[in-house]
Amino acid sequence: MIINTTELEAINSFSRVGYLKEVYGIIWILVPILTLVLGITLGVLVIVWLEREISAGIQQRIGPEYTGPWGLLQALADGTKLLLKENLRPSRGDTRLFSIGPSIAVISILLSYSVIPFSYRFILSDLSIGVFLWISVSSLAPVGLLMAGYGSNNKYSFLGGLRAAAQSISYEIPLTLCVLSISLLSNSSSTVDIVEAQAKYGFWGWNLWRQPIGFIIFLISSLAECERLPFDLPEAEEELVAGYQTEYSGIKFGLFYVASYLNLLISSLFVTVLYLGGWNFSIPYIFVPELFDINKRSQVFGILIGIFITLAKTYLFLFSSIVTRWTLPRLRMDQLLNLGWKFLLPISLGNLLLTTSFQLFSL
Repeated sequence: MIINTTELEAINSFSRVGYLKEVYGIIWILVPILTLVLGITLGVLVIVWLEREISAGIQQRIGPEYTGPWGLLQALADGTKLLLKENLRPSRGDTRLFSIGPSIAVISILLSYSVIPFSYRFILSDLSIGVFLWISVSSLAPVGLLMAGYGSNNKYSFLGGLRAAAQSISYEIPLTLCVLSISLLSNSSSTVDIVEAQAKYGFWGWNLWRQPIGFIIFLISSLAECERLPFDLPEAEEELVAGYQTEYSGIKFGLFYVASYLNLLISSLFVTVLYLGGWNFSIPYIFVPELFDINKRSQVFGILIGIFITLAKTYLFLFSSIVTRWTLPRLRMDQLLNLGWKFLLPISLGNLLLTTSFQLFSL
């Protein structure tokens, strides 16, 4: 049997090309994911620095200034400190629930970033059910908090977990009804379609003006979902020491710390996407509508401009939420539940009925 060396070399080169294509395919799948993770990490570091500086300004004191220029590396120093600390476990607690709780809280929030359109054609996964995927996935985070509270074998922790579950249920329904109103108004549940529907009419096409009641309800509900003051009852220091975080230390405590800021960032991004026009910089276009297509002239430049606009709107909302935290007092538990069930739920339901009627009559 005669072996043709030319054919053998061709087969080997073809197999190498196929192998390289598979490797490049895997790399190009990982590149956007790693880019998103890096961007989210930097975003959380910026939020922590902003909160420290803004709170210092409100309280008339000096914020962090030694770790890096203007204290920019303070959050990184805090994270390194938590990484080096020992992970303690409660002796009579449920070890599995105690360990899984922080991971569920972080992963459920991280998955929500996959449907955020940071710019024109710059999204990890443009799903037709994008906004409802966020609601369904983020609703798993309180399950992790409840598991953490129960697995700690501590009354303070367990009460904090129960409060987190009750608060999430109370404010998840008004939040969902507001999102459903936006979906009806835009005739789509895709986050990209919702942004593009607002871009048709410029600045006055933002859902902020078309859904002012829904915007206020969404704002209050998102703050409650993030468990920020005045809605931080699950971790009220004066009542529950640290709530469901009482028994945690080291990296597991750091995961809860990161999860709270991740949740705040994703809520701010959805406020931008659903109500503030997303990546569209529509304010100068009130009188110059021909400039709407600036993002489509140069793809790279348009993506960068869109990311900058999205983050600028997002951090504007973050600034207001940080100021709210250091301005308003904490609500009582009965006030919290009454606000959710007796006030926000009926108004959000009425807003949904009005939106549905408007859409039916406009057909």
